[in-house]
Amino acid sequence: MNYIYELEMKVRDYECDLQGIVNNANYQHYLEHTRHEFLTSVGVSFAALHEQGVDPVVARISMAFKTPLKSGDEFVSKLYMKKEGIKYVFYQDIFRKNDNKVVVKSTVETVCVVNGRLSDSELFDNVFASYLK
Repeated sequence: MNYIYELEMKVRDYECDLQGIVNNANYQHYLEHTRHEFLTSVGVSFAALHEQGVDPVVARISMAFKTPLKSGDEFVSKLYMKKEGIKYVFYQDIFRKNDNKVVVKSTVETVCVVNGRLSDSELFDNVFASYLK
């Protein structure tokens, strides 16, 4: 994969369930945090977007769980993206850092709601242009 962004994180105790592994819902938080940090890295503030009437939202998410993470595990969340019509599709994978095992493989389809209406986003087209080639 030609990943365009990666973020290192560490599992916190409270993210684990009774089996001692990360609860499946927390992986979605990791993926979302990675996308938000990616936006920040290209100079876009998620909060400022909302104030301007631009709301990127998840339309669909698919996650395949491969290897569980445990408390204290360090991991790397990576992504690359494509544009399909008005959707920005993020391919996001998480790898356990100590052995590079695949933890989660996911596809996240996002769309933009601009001033309350589903719309193409000229801002994102410009910001993401170099990543969508």
